[in-house]
Amino acid sequence: LLLVVHPSVPAKTVKELVAIAKKGGMSYSSSGTGTPYHMAGELFKALAGVDILHVPHKSSGDARTSVMSGQTDMMLDAITTMLPIAQAGRVRALATSGRTRSSVAPDLPTIAEAGYPGYEVDAWYGLFVPGRTPAPVVNTWHREVVNALQNADVRSRLSGLGLEPVGNSPAEFAAIVKNDLERWAAVIK
Repeated sequence: LLLVVHPSVPAKTVKELVAIAKKGGMSYSSSGTGTPYHMAGELFKALAGVDILHVPHKSSGDARTSVMSGQTDMMLDAITTMLPIAQAGRVRALATSGRTRSSVAPDLPTIAEAGYPGYEVDAWYGLFVPGRTPAPVVNTWHREVVNALQNADVRSRLSGLGLEPVGNSPAEFAAIVKNDLERWAAVIK
C-alpha cells in the first residue's frame, strides 16, 4: 500500500505526519469499515500513537476522491493505483506499507523504516482448496502455480502491476494466513 496525504498537509515524511497528527484534527479515508485499507489505517494509528478520524466511504474511488479533494487528509491505498496520482501531484506519497521497499517505488521508505517498526501491511493473493483435498492434488496445483510464476511473461506482467510473485509452499502459505489472522484480530480488538 501507499501512504499518501493531500498536498495541503505540510508533512514530507511519516515522522512529520505523526507530529501533525498528534496535534489533532486529522482524518483518513478508506473504502469502508473493516476493509484492508481501514485496518491498515488503524494499525498505523496504534503504532504511531495518534488519534486520526476514520472516514469510511462506499468505494475506493470515493475514498481517493476524498483525499485528492482535501476532504480528508490522508489514506493508505493500493500502490499501483495511487502512485500515478501522486506522480501527477494530486497527493503526496510518504511511504509504503510492506516489509521491504516496493519495486515500483524504491525511493520511498517503508513505514517501518520511517520510524514505526512492526508496521507491515502486505496484500497477498493465494489459492485455496477445500481442507480435505488430497495432498497429491494440492501438490499438483502448487507445482503448476510455481511453474506459471517462473514464466518470464507472467513475472513481467505481475511486476508491472506492483506484485512480487512468491510461489511459496502450502505450509509456508498456511503460516502466513495463520499469522495474519492473529495479527489482524488484535488490531480489530
